[in-house]
Amino acid sequence: MATPQKGSASVLYPLGLLLIAMFTLQGAASLAKSLFSEVGAPGVAALRLGLSTIMLWIMFKPWRLTFAPEQRRPLIFYGLALGGMNFLFYMALRTIPLGIGVALEFVGPLTLALANSRKLTDFLWIIIAVSGLWMLLPVHGGANNIDPLGAFFALAAGACWAIYIIFGQKAGAEHGAATVAVGSLIASSVFVPTGLVMAEPGIWHWSIIPVGLLVALLSNAIPYSLEMMALTRLPARVFGTLMSMEPAVAAFSGFLFLNEHLTLIQLAGLMAIVLASAGSALTMKPKTNRIKRIKTKKKNHSH
Repeated sequence: MATPQKGSASVLYPLGLLLIAMFTLQGAASLAKSLFSEVGAPGVAALRLGLSTIMLWIMFKPWRLTFAPEQRRPLIFYGLALGGMNFLFYMALRTIPLGIGVALEFVGPLTLALANSRKLTDFLWIIIAVSGLWMLLPVHGGANNIDPLGAFFALAAGACWAIYIIFGQKAGAEHGAATVAVGSLIASSVFVPTGLVMAEPGIWHWSIIPVGLLVALLSNAIPYSLEMMALTRLPARVFGTLMSMEPAVAAFSGFLFLNEHLTLIQLAGLMAIVLASAGSALTMKPKTNRIKRIKTKKKNHSH
């Protein structure tokens, strides 16, 4: 009897770490959204990117790295996609609920994962994902309370997420996770000034800095560390499947902290995206697993 108990404990531990990481990340997103009235969505994005870049540079010390000429162009696109992903996601959250924003953003990497679909089951996930997208977008009466511009920003953030994955593979091939610090600096060089220019006057109050540091910490250092601990203890396919729960966690966080209520059809659409993402992770070919692992590392920088 000792062996099964030990095996169960070995699974429950990384599962617990991953759940804590997701709830921490989405709790940080709720905290960030609560600052919009005082700082503005662009201002929160600027704070998040700028402060998290400082944290990442202290953590990884990327000034010691050397990038080959063929890595520099992908690194630039990777950094710009990272910044765009953060900026556009916060712009989306101004007018749409957190859970729907995360679900729509998931469409980007999900599309990338299914881009080379060949099996019948892959097309099943595509159909489910498209059905979920139809239920979430304001194209029928059930979703007429979803702001079209907010939905567009969320989908655009998802497109940036897909670009982030593609160029992140190339840029980080040699230096791995330390590449994120350099990419974050590139993102900050564009989107921090942009966010500051567009920010509300409250961003210039010193009292906002501790809250900004908390958002950056909860969005990056804590969930990233827990996620890496879980990733080393779980098979990549199981890890990717569990990560598919994130839109549901985001919806719960939005309900708990922001009093955001979703309609039944919106909940159905969100769960369809979760099902399609989980299904694609379970049935993907080993070659695609690499994409899925890199996709999930996005939590170091977004929401």
